[in-house]
Amino acid sequence: MIKDGYKFAAAPLLTGIVALVFHWNWAGGVLIFLGIFVLFFFRDPERKPPTDPQTIVSPADGRVMEIVEEPRGAKPGRRISVFLSIFDVHVNRSPVAGRITAIEYRTGKFYAAMRGRASAENEQNAFYVQSDRGEVVFKQIAGWIARRIVCWKSVGDSVIRGERVGMIRFGSRMDIWLPEGAEILVRPGQHVAGGTSVLARWK
Repeated sequence: MIKDGYKFAAAPLLTGIVALVFHWNWAGGVLIFLGIFVLFFFRDPERKPPTDPQTIVSPADGRVMEIVEEPRGAKPGRRISVFLSIFDVHVNRSPVAGRITAIEYRTGKFYAAMRGRASAENEQNAFYVQSDRGEVVFKQIAGWIARRIVCWKSVGDSVIRGERVGMIRFGSRMDIWLPEGAEILVRPGQHVAGGTSVLARWK
């Protein structure tokens, strides 16, 4: 459980209990349900990445929305977009081991996270990780509901595959850009789990 969950859940739970004491049963029930859902949303299960060091894992739980060709400057590569519903775990993880060379936060729009233009136009926080096989970029992207991106890492930090790097509060999106030397192993529509599901493999 992420500790912020207790902070956000306390108000509706306590207010709901007070409402029940005064026999405002309907309001009390709704508030307590809301508090329990907040605790559910902030859950943080342990994850064990695959042992094969050549694998690249998903940075988030959710559904693969699209896989598109997308160069970064002169470097050819592909982008995988994962949509997180409000029912998915929202803790984000590093897909590869390496060193964080840059973190770029950018303000933007709040289009629905499942829309393709969200990758380019929505508020986002990008991690640039230099792995032993090349640079990998992955982004936390805010959506229509999600309005708070949380980052737990700094430039210069080393990360291991599957390590927690932050979270996005409520429905959102994560993109991962991989260079040409990675073989994509997932398909659109597939559900993935952060830190354990293999998205790709270094050739």
